[in-house]
Amino acid sequence: MHFLTTDKLKLYYEVHGNLEAPQTLLFLNGVSQSTLAWGLMKPAYEKEYRVVLCDFIFQGQSDKEGEYRDFDQHANDVLGLLNHLGIERINIIGISYGSLVAQHFALLYPDRLDKLILLSTFAHKTPYFEAIELAWERALAIGGYSLMLDVMLPTVLSEEYFANPLIPLFALKSSREGINSEVGALQKLMKATRLRGDYRQKLQEIHNPSLIIHGEKDALLPVHMGHAVADSIHGSQFELIPKAGHTLNLEAAEQTNAIILSFL
Repeated sequence: MHFLTTDKLKLYYEVHGNLEAPQTLLFLNGVSQSTLAWGLMKPAYEKEYRVVLCDFIFQGQSDKEGEYRDFDQHANDVLGLLNHLGIERINIIGISYGSLVAQHFALLYPDRLDKLILLSTFAHKTPYFEAIELAWERALAIGGYSLMLDVMLPTVLSEEYFANPLIPLFALKSSREGINSEVGALQKLMKATRLRGDYRQKLQEIHNPSLIIHGEKDALLPVHMGHAVADSIHGSQFELIPKAGHTLNLEAAEQTNAIILSFL
């Protein structure tokens, strides 16, 4: 299904689970993911919660046109979706890029948020991260998403996953390439991350109950970057998943769900 954003773009969304449930969970994707990325996680919640998935503008089945959006604008799109669905309050589960949108939503609309759950998250960038970011951007510009994905995978999946892949790498690449064929759309998403400043001080303004989950073997965002988010949000809970990499909704879905359900 789609709804129109304030600038008349179509944002794709899905509603699953218990439609009569008193609580709603909203899942927000990583930068080159789509709603399909939550297939291993969402069944654990569908009996007790209403589950909402969406693709950001420039992602998946949402429109690819329009100007670059910053994270406040993505958060405004989320608010528009909630209003469209008549949902007053939510629990947000965001991973990586989606966790940044979740942070901004928490800062802009704390009265619409119950609990904040951030997977593989960060609030500032390091020279190491910026070097990886530049490599991704150059690979995308030179060889499209196919080359970018080859460069990405060793930083977003752990060595453990490469040794024992839940989904074979050729199948994973094929499915990802199919939803990221438009280079310009992905470049606009990545621009938001490139231009985002250090948010550690801003995160001190978040007072919603917050959970940060990080993979021990996250090569893109070393553990100290997740700790920096937890240290910035007063009273937050930090959980580390051993041996897991960056893409927790793929390689550590069961462990991640167990932590989230306990927190909820």
